[in-house]
Formats: sequence, C-alpha cells, structure tokens
Amino acid sequence: MSWKNSFVMIGLALIGALALFQPALAADPVLGQPRPWQLGLQDGVTEIKDLVHDFHTLLLIIITAITLFVMVLLIYVMVRFNAKNNPVPSKTSHNTLVEVVWTVVPVMILLIIAVPSFKLLYFQDRIENPELTIKAVGHQWYWSYEYPDNGGFGFDALMVPEKDLKPGQLRLLETDNRVVLPVDTRIQVLITTEDVLHAWTVPAFGVKKDAVPGKVNAVWFNARKEGVYYGQCSELCGSLHGFMPIAVEVVSKEKFKSWVEERRKAAGLPAHDELAARLAAEALVKTAAK
Repeated sequence: MSWKNSFVMIGLALIGALALFQPALAADPVLGQPRPWQLGLQDGVTEIKDLVHDFHTLLLIIITAITLFVMVLLIYVMVRFNAKNNPVPSKTSHNTLVEVVWTVVPVMILLIIAVPSFKLLYFQDRIENPELTIKAVGHQWYWSYEYPDNGGFGFDALMVPEKDLKPGQLRLLETDNRVVLPVDTRIQVLITTEDVLHAWTVPAFGVKKDAVPGKVNAVWFNARKEGVYYGQCSELCGSLHGFMPIAVEVVSKEKFKSWVEERRKAAGLPAHDELAARLAAEALVKTAAK
C-alpha cells in the first residue's frame, strides 16, 4: 500500500469518526419533523422513541470505538511494518492468543448489543390495555383510517398537492385529513392493506410496522406532547410510493372529544354518550335474557 493511499484511508476514517460525534440538529417537536442537514435521529415524544435513542447511542459508542481501534491499528501497521522500517517481513502464520481474542471479543460485543435489542423489541410489541384503538389501511397510494372505539367512522388521508399547500404546510408530507389523537393516551394502531405491502411509519413516535395483505399488524405509542407529527410509507409499494404521507395531530383530550363528536355527526352517527348508553342497555338486556 502506498503512502498516498494510506493517508487517504486515514483521512476518511477521521472524517467518519468526526461525523459520528456531531450532535443532531434539534428537530422541531411542534411540527414533528427533522430539519434540513440534520444529523442523528429525529427528536421523539414517546417512550419507545426514547429507548430507540438509547439503543442508537449504545451502537454509536460501539461503532466509534471499533472505528478508532481499526484506524489506530492501520496506522501502527503502516508505520511499524512498512518496507523501510521492516525490510525483512515476519513469516509468522499462527498465533493462538490473537485468534482467541478476535473470536471472543466480537462475541462479547454482540452480547452487549443483543440484551438492549431484545428489551426494545419486547417493549415495542407489548401492547397492554390500550385506551384507544384506531385502524390504518394502506392503499395505492393513500391511507384510510377508522375509529372503531368511537362508532367506527373513518376517512381517507391523501397527500395535499404542492399547488394546494397553505402557508406552514409541508410539501410531500401534508394530508387533506390528519389523524387526530389525544395526548397522554396509550394508543393502539391496527395496520393492514387492501393491495400491496405498505408500512405505517412515524419517526417521532418510534413506530414502523408493515401493512401486509390479509394480515393485521399492530403498534402502540403514547405521545406526551401535542403537535403535528409526520411520517411516510416505508415500503416500495409502487410508482407513487413517495406520495403516501402520514400526518398525525396530537391534541388535548378535550379537543379530541370535540373532534370525535364532529366526525360522528358528519358521519350520521349518534352522539358518543347516546351510543354508550344504548350499548350499555343492549348489554344489560342480553345479560338479563341469559
């Protein structure tokens, strides 16, 4: 290896190491979107995203340590064993200690990564006592949503064309109907599709789940801040794959209740309290009949 190539490799390694240590530009938690030229992960507003950040930090430390170690080892080898300093190369072909070390150390690193990885996967998949359930259905190329806990009303959410964007709305991310959800509520999202594979992904929530034809997958989250959070379909679902955004508006519980009543009225459904009373009466009649 020539000295010119050696310096190029060292320079690239240094640039990579410095890039890893660059702090992420702060994302705007109100809009739930990353900023241009941001490094690192988008800010999160859920417990799941907090664990994702912690796991990412662990991986960042490990890969940085490995990168620096390899860089130092390369520099040492290039200086210590070049033709000038080492005109007679060693003919060593076996070293038990080295072989044990380079087998055991990677295994230990993988174990260190595996434990928090399994913890995160379990936490993401464990849906306990959801307070609200909604359903997201993927189509080519838009999402439709249903609110089964609130009478079953639903709507389609299509991307707003660039020419129709209003001030403050985001290109390729805004939808004509936002998914409205209450803050500080354990929410379960049932995800499926009517045609091809899609994926319901909202980075600020730390959720990403495939929508599979004929199957219902589920994710959960509990957003702790009000605001508008954006995502996109993350599966290659066809020619308009990049035009299938997700816009979730997290509001106060009072505002969510008012929004639900407006949607129920628009869908011709009875008021929520009236429906609850009717269902309770029906349940009472069925119990008495038994």
